Amino acid sequence: MPKASDLKTGMVIDINSIPHLIKHLEAKSPSARGAATLYKIRFTNMQTGQKLDESYKGDEMLKEADCERVPVQFSYQEGDNWIFMNTDDYSQYELSAEDLSDVTPYITESLQGINALLMDGKPLTIILPPAVELEIVETVPSLKGASATSRNKLAVLSTGLEVQVPEYLEQGEIIKVSTTTGKYMSRA
Repeated sequence: MPKASDLKTGMVIDINSIPHLIKHLEAKSPSARGAATLYKIRFTNMQTGQKLDESYKGDEMLKEADCERVPVQFSYQEGDNWIFMNTDDYSQYELSAEDLSDVTPYITESLQGINALLMDGKPLTIILPPAVELEIVETVPSLKGASATSRNKLAVLSTGLEVQVPEYLEQGEIIKVSTTTGKYMSRA
């Protein structure tokens, strides 16, 4: 049973016998002496998809849900369902677009480091690597001397994701995007 201070994004916690995935974690240090650090956590209910915001003191114990992580690779999309293949035993898992709504803009056929979260052999969701590499397919032309400024412009990536990128980047370049914040990180 982990303490609140030991939690990480992507862990699954059992709250009232329902698995909840940690989506966002923020530590807040109090200004008063002797006060405990508070951990503000945003969970997603794995059965209903609802968001839950809770705050815990660092020494509070939470129960980790009994989940299994298996390495998978994106295989294909069939209608509104996304099919992933277990890279160890080649079994397939099917998840609906609704279950994957916040991760689909980052998934490509060649993406490595994807894990499926299984409970009782059934897939709950997909856990992405911290960053993915995507190609810029549409953006306004770069400006001469733009590298001297720190202004940004909108770019559409190969999966349809839209991000703000530095002005000097051009169409066709590969960039790294954070899967937690959805923001540009660097050139690939």
